[in-house]
Amino acid sequence: MDMKQELAEAIVDPKSYKDFDKIHAVFTELRQTAPVALAKPVGFEPFWFISKFEHVRAVEADNETFHAGDLPTILVDAETNRITVEEVGSPHRFLTLVQMDGEKHKAYRDLTASWFGPRSLRNLEPRIRNRMHQTIERMAQTGDSCDFAHDVALLYPLRVIMDVLGVDDDAEELMLRLTQEIFGSGDPEANATGRTYTTPQEQQEAVAAIAAEAYGYFTALTEERRKNPKDDLATLLSNGTINGEKLGDVETFGYYAITATAGHDTTSNSTSAGMIALCEQPDLLAKLQADPSLIPGLVEESIRWESPVKHFMRSATRDTQVGGQAIKQGDWMMSNFASANRDEDVYDNPFEFDITRKPNRHMALGYGPHVCLGQHLARLEMRIFWEELLPRLKSVELTGPVKRVGASFVSGPFSVPIKFELT
Repeated sequence: MDMKQELAEAIVDPKSYKDFDKIHAVFTELRQTAPVALAKPVGFEPFWFISKFEHVRAVEADNETFHAGDLPTILVDAETNRITVEEVGSPHRFLTLVQMDGEKHKAYRDLTASWFGPRSLRNLEPRIRNRMHQTIERMAQTGDSCDFAHDVALLYPLRVIMDVLGVDDDAEELMLRLTQEIFGSGDPEANATGRTYTTPQEQQEAVAAIAAEAYGYFTALTEERRKNPKDDLATLLSNGTINGEKLGDVETFGYYAITATAGHDTTSNSTSAGMIALCEQPDLLAKLQADPSLIPGLVEESIRWESPVKHFMRSATRDTQVGGQAIKQGDWMMSNFASANRDEDVYDNPFEFDITRKPNRHMALGYGPHVCLGQHLARLEMRIFWEELLPRLKSVELTGPVKRVGASFVSGPFSVPIKFELT
């Protein structure tokens, strides 16, 4: 079934994602009228939009039938894809876990799996709490108001990820620009430079420039860790082997890049979503303070509600079906997590922010072989955030409109102005 043209144009338009209600109205209409629909937006290759929970889960569970790396893994227009292929010989400017399939994906994932497992996370917890203590003190120094998204939620997970990687504090500005240019470069309000890119060529040049700068930094870090190993992820990446061979330069940089970017931006967006809920539901703060055991529920609902990673693109390796719709070999597809996480057939009152929701089996962190490697770290960061902040937070309210990043891949609040009182 072909999608209505106006819906197809809305899905690919970054500005649609600045309006939370508008884009979710689009997703809702598609779930209800065309759950597996072929989108043909102007300037893009056609793709199947997968909107319902059970269909997204089926696609994500079957990496043999639905590949991540054969075609672009995130939604890009045809001109951007052409530029990337011409410049790097691949539809992927970065080669990371999310662009790998099959045995290669498993081997590279297994390399660092223990780093993101329970034992390593227990060892990291004191360092994360220390970062959160620093965050609260900086929040207190702002007086009684701040932009929560920019001043608090943005920097806390970034600094945690820098600790995990072994990146020095003086590289914070570079790490921040890397994330913002890759995920939000099309939105002049939200990207690191404030520039408006008028053509795909300009935007890709900006991404290539920050990638080259980050590549130089991480290459030097790799050389240093080979000489002087430490207890950090950089040491593992610098000295680790797969099938007896050291990681290639491209793959090593891809690992650094995905850890620094995905491990930061998604957590900050979900944390901002939690703060917005606290402001919009006046009784929620007292409820959480009276019963801290509800904090994990706040974490899960914040992640589901925001679904910071809106989609991943897949391609069919054979003729198949999704939701009764015939999919041909080579067809491009969008697994839309933001839509799936509002599926009325799965969730009671999906547009209600409910920290007591059980079960809350969302897919905001992916599903199947490509489920987020750092999902447990993200949950730990957010749990510690609220465990440390809530006992000191006497009151909080919004003082202006929430502003969102205009981006179809990873997006969320970039401005959440609040007035607060701390003990």
